Amino acid sequence: MTEINELFEKRTIFPDVDAKSRLSRLVGMDERKLMLTKIIGLLVNPTGLTNWLDKKHPDAYFLAEAVLRRPPLIILAGDVGSGKSELAETIGDAVARQENIEITLLPMSLSTRGQGRVGEMTQLVTAAFDTTLAEASKLKSTGSSSRGAVILLIDEADALAQSREASQMHHEDRAGVNAFIRGIDRIAQGQLPAAVIMCTNRLNALDPAIRRRAAEIVTFQRPTLEQRAHLLNHLLKPAGLSTNDILDLARITGNSDDRNFGFTFSDISQRLIPSIVLDAYPNGTISASRAKEIASAMVPTKPFVEESI
Repeated sequence: MTEINELFEKRTIFPDVDAKSRLSRLVGMDERKLMLTKIIGLLVNPTGLTNWLDKKHPDAYFLAEAVLRRPPLIILAGDVGSGKSELAETIGDAVARQENIEITLLPMSLSTRGQGRVGEMTQLVTAAFDTTLAEASKLKSTGSSSRGAVILLIDEADALAQSREASQMHHEDRAGVNAFIRGIDRIAQGQLPAAVIMCTNRLNALDPAIRRRAAEIVTFQRPTLEQRAHLLNHLLKPAGLSTNDILDLARITGNSDDRNFGFTFSDISQRLIPSIVLDAYPNGTISASRAKEIASAMVPTKPFVEESI
């Protein structure tokens, strides 16, 4: 029997103070945060929608079915470093606080793909869904709000759910995708307080049957000039940089004569900012001129080029 520790990375129980802090640091994503909180909230706790319809649109009760019959799957797709994985790992905190319930995040381990032995991938994927279903079943309530919910997170989902149309796809991989589809359908059919979030850099590589089942496909792009300025202002304004200097940095981190792509969110927060800080540490101070020099010399992560199946 597969151990739970083999299936998932460290689980998180929301509300969680650290997750709330991480979520708040994802600037420029307020619209996505709000939309995902609503969607996941309805997937795991549908009574909220029916109560709202009873109050606001009592004659339109049929609208609930149109919204709630969607499979409990959300796909976050987009460029590397765009913040989709961080959002997926933390959005459960916002949902838990909105719905006033406890939510368990089960991040599927990449090792779930297995070692290539016949039947292994299918068994592991099935076991991951079995665990999700078992935990969600304990939280289901009849005619009232859920007592809690479960979110199954699959990062780098194209490694597990690659399109069965791919000519080079092995039979074992096809069987694993079938198991994945069955797992999503089992959650939907059981009307359980659970949702599945998939993150991928290669949306077109996902099996079409999985894409069709998504209640929502949220796409992520590299930050705009305004989003870069907002993030840089949040990080560097307290260090004494002026609004004009920060705007200059935002322009530098965008497209240039040498490249037709700008910095990702993670390029700024995980590479540029640490480089600026370490350049001044331990005896100097952060200066706008050095920050601009460092940004101009830094090469952002190249966009992921998706190959056709």
